[in-house]
Order: sequence, then structure tokens, then C-alpha cells
Amino acid sequence: MKSFKGKVAVVTGAASGIGCALATYCAQKEMKIVLADIEQSALIQTESDLVAEGADVIAVLTDVSKSLSVETLAQKTLESFGSIHLLFNNAGVATGSTIWGSTLADWKWVVDVNMWGVIHGLRVFVPIMLDQNTECHIVNTASVVGLLNNFTSSSYQVTKHAVVAISEQLYHSLAEINAKVKTSVLCPGWVRTRILNSKRNHPDQIQDKSSHKQQTDNHFAQEDLESGVSPEIVAEHVFHAIREDKFYIFVNADEYKSLIRMRMENILEESNPTLT
Repeated sequence: MKSFKGKVAVVTGAASGIGCALATYCAQKEMKIVLADIEQSALIQTESDLVAEGADVIAVLTDVSKSLSVETLAQKTLESFGSIHLLFNNAGVATGSTIWGSTLADWKWVVDVNMWGVIHGLRVFVPIMLDQNTECHIVNTASVVGLLNNFTSSSYQVTKHAVVAISEQLYHSLAEINAKVKTSVLCPGWVRTRILNSKRNHPDQIQDKSSHKQQTDNHFAQEDLESGVSPEIVAEHVFHAIREDKFYIFVNADEYKSLIRMRMENILEESNPTLT
């Protein structure tokens, strides 16, 4: 896809961070935009900001963990704009620690949003895109940790591995039918977002009861996050990848490529994972 003007983009997790930056970039390219997020006040503010810039935009309060909510998102998109050309499955959350140290509630929440959110988006929007028989593109937001091991949040890492695998499967499935729908997976390193403050949207409104070690890990993670790239830089990389039909999108991830290579070598050599 080389031209974006007048095309329709759906962005989940659009009220902040990478999603907001993607939506803003869409507006700059004179696209029609559907903002989807579960955080209502931030969603309304983002819509207001884009309208003030002259964007053709609607906001749809959406819980990507629920299939019916995503179906409603698609329905409102078609009612407002008649078609869909770009889908950014971007909504994501992070919490938890070790596999055994994370609560069942946290596991369910992270898996429901990060993995099922992508699955719901694909199950609902891919058939629509295929029926349109026109040039479309899907970008699923994973993370560089979806290609690594030993991240501080087990549930986050597991779900990002899942998003990479889902995206790879989608790529092959679309190629096999010579579809006009293309796909990419976004695997950024640290980006200056509010991902570490995800529990503001936790359905149980629970207080943080993290262990001392987890709180220490989160402190260092916050420092890494604050030194990361801006969401706007990520958006620029994403649209460059769409233009070039590039599948893997790495942003601020060069320092991790040696670790990805090490993991692949461990697998191929049938050796135990290298501790990092």
C-alpha cells in the first residue's frame, strides 16, 4: 500500500501511546480514522484533538477482549465510512511477574487483551477486508520480547510471543490465497508509553500488591521505558513498513538482535536457554 489519503483506518488502543501516534499519523495522511479504546475519557480527548486538527474521525468505546465489542466496532466503522483498509491491532496491557507469582486474574486479563484482542480483531475484520477485494493492510503490535525470553512479566512475554506466531500464521494464510490483504508485526523495544501503568484499566480495579522484587524490576523497567523512543517515531517506522510491504517491524530493537540470534541458536543446537 503506497497511498493512504481517503482510506479508512481502525486503531485499537488509540487513546494513548503508540495507538494515538498511529491515529495522528493517519490524520496527517488525510485518512478516515476509527479510534477504539476502553479508556473513555482519554478516548474522547484524543478524538477531540484530532477533530480540532480537521480529521475525519469517530471514537468507539471498545473492549478488545470481548468478541461482541469488536464486532460492534466493525459495524460502526462500516456504518460511518463504508469500508476498512488499515487495521492496527494495537491495544495491549502489562502486569504480573513470574508464571507462578502472577494472579489468575492478571493472567486472564493480559491474555484476554493482548492475545484474544488480536484474535477477535482478525476474526472480525479479515473477512470484511477479503470481501472488499481491495488493497488492505493489518499491523499487529507485539514487542521485541515476543522473540526473546526472560522478561520480567511472564504473562506479557507469553502473549507477545503469541502475537508474533499469530501474525506469522496470518501472513502465510493470506499469501496462500493470494489475498490483497497484507500484514505486519510490530516488535519495538522500549517506547515512551504508559504500558507500565496498565492497571489503571484493570477490570477489577485492584491495588498493586507486587512483591519487593517485582517493584524493583518495575522501577528499572520504568527507567528503560523513559529512555525509549517516542511513539511518533514508531508510527513513522510502521507506515514505512506498510509502504514497503515489510512483515517484521523493528524499532529501537537493534541491541536485542544478538539475543534473538542467541535464542535461535539455542533452539537449533538443542541447548538449554542461555541465561541473560
